[in-house]
Amino acid sequence: MKSILVIGIGRFGKHLCDNLVKNGNDVMAVDQVEEKLEDILPIVTSAKIGDCTREEVLKSFGVRNFDICFVCIGTNFQSSLEVTSLLKDLGAPYVISKATRDIQAKFLLRNGADEVVYPDRDIAKRIAVKVSANHVYDYLEMGEYSIYEIQPLDEWVGKSIKQMNFRVKYNANILGIKQEGHTSLLPDADYVFRKEDHLMVIGQKEDIDRILKRL
Repeated sequence: MKSILVIGIGRFGKHLCDNLVKNGNDVMAVDQVEEKLEDILPIVTSAKIGDCTREEVLKSFGVRNFDICFVCIGTNFQSSLEVTSLLKDLGAPYVISKATRDIQAKFLLRNGADEVVYPDRDIAKRIAVKVSANHVYDYLEMGEYSIYEIQPLDEWVGKSIKQMNFRVKYNANILGIKQEGHTSLLPDADYVFRKEDHLMVIGQKEDIDRILKRL
């Protein structure tokens, strides 16, 4: 369990708070507008009204005591930049700031952000990948590697991972097998593919693309 501060409760901030709490974290939510906090009051550990561009406001929260501070201000980049910088100045150990463009990310990183996220861009990219290829059920990018949830090729059905020599042949790995909503991670090499399986395949994009073209 981590202690997390979320500043800016728009659509992204609200969903972030909800999922952080569901994953067992203590969350403090902060926004200037009281109405934006109403929906999450029953969810978060605490909610505060305040202008976080003011140093005394951030000081009152004891930001150095949070494991992670999120800056989710989406409509005023100047405020996002100021809050990010103030958090680091006040000793916040790890700051993750939201950006919508690369130029914003550069400024945020220069002004103290430890990490920058692009929620709108990332969701759009994930959906585009999912709908552009046949039988891709989900997709997650992790740096130079990507995880795809796909159905097995017809030629794989009835054969084991070992028989397919999967890692060598495709330069990729089977991370898990999803069956009827249940996922088994790191299947044994003797696992035999079934037509109804959903495979979690991890590898570099160019290697996975060669598989996708055959689906």
